[in-house]
Amino acid sequence: MVPVSHMLFFSTALFFIGVYGLLTRRNMIALLMSIELMLNSVNINFVVFNKYLWPGQLDGVFFSIFIIAIAAAEAAVAIAIVINLYRSHLSVDVDDAAELKY
Repeated sequence: MVPVSHMLFFSTALFFIGVYGLLTRRNMIALLMSIELMLNSVNINFVVFNKYLWPGQLDGVFFSIFIIAIAAAEAAVAIAIVINLYRSHLSVDVDDAAELKY
């Protein structure tokens, strides 16, 4: 059985890898993947705390399923936005998107 500290360390590392990717990348697709990494680390935390603090309940699992559904909706909307930006600017860089003029 894997100790709680190992799983929490993995979740923390995954979260900070996502934060690093969010702060250093300029590609919108890479930013979306970084946000997904951060959401997955939160899912791991919910499942770990549910398993070790309240083993008979499924609250953490339900929260994880809810977050997965929200992440899927966020990815669908964000990919649609990225596709429209690519069609209009022929680039998916964040710096190019900041130069939009309405």
